[in-house]
Amino acid sequence: MEPESKIETFDLNLYYGVFRALTDVNIRIPARSVTAIIGPSGCGKSTLLRCFNRMNDLVEHTQVKGRIVIDGQDILEPEADLIALRRKVGMVFQRPNVFSLSIYNNLKFGLRIHSMLSRRDQIMQTVRQGLEQVGLWDDLKDKLSANAQSLTLEQQQRLCLARVLILRPDIILLDEPCSALDPIATLRVEEMLRVLRKDYTLIIVTHNMQQAGRVSDFTGFMYLGRLIEFAGTQKIFTNPAEQLTEDYIRGSFG
Repeated sequence: MEPESKIETFDLNLYYGVFRALTDVNIRIPARSVTAIIGPSGCGKSTLLRCFNRMNDLVEHTQVKGRIVIDGQDILEPEADLIALRRKVGMVFQRPNVFSLSIYNNLKFGLRIHSMLSRRDQIMQTVRQGLEQVGLWDDLKDKLSANAQSLTLEQQQRLCLARVLILRPDIILLDEPCSALDPIATLRVEEMLRVLRKDYTLIIVTHNMQQAGRVSDFTGFMYLGRLIEFAGTQKIFTNPAEQLTEDYIRGSFG
């Protein structure tokens, strides 16, 4: 039985001016799982990720063709609600992007932007839940007034994830979320992602194939803007269907 699909693309093409960054990408991403997107630098991994919440719209001279369907709705339709989309599809970036505000106000920020909660007790309860989900509540409950930029990089990245989680998204996009972290912090973040996949659809772009193997259920390999292969992670790493995938996995290029 095939897993339930959360995101599907159909002949997805993206152009930055005259440069074709994505070519005829067709992918079906299962719900409540971790999907890793791997491939050499410049192959279109991050561009594909940003398609799922239309962050590429912010780049000048970008043109997208094809369809991206999330929960049965084509998000490329002109009437698509981008604010609602970016609440539903949260994103964690390569480096922690905490604001120079208190820990509490970093978390409150998104709630205020989306007009989700106004009562202080409700906000506080939601802040606590978000910090508990990322394993930070016990460490930070007495430091909520401290500037978030005083935290370690790992704590900052966890805080960024908490900021996404309290908006109650369905999908979380992670663009090289561990690249600035040391190996021990990386493993702790990976363990957190394995727990979150029970309730969320997670898509992670990574250059680290060992990380993809450890954390993901499914893996897509991209090369020169094309999705070469998509399958269960174990199959991709042990018995890929495409020679190009096997060459990349073995370190022959990239």
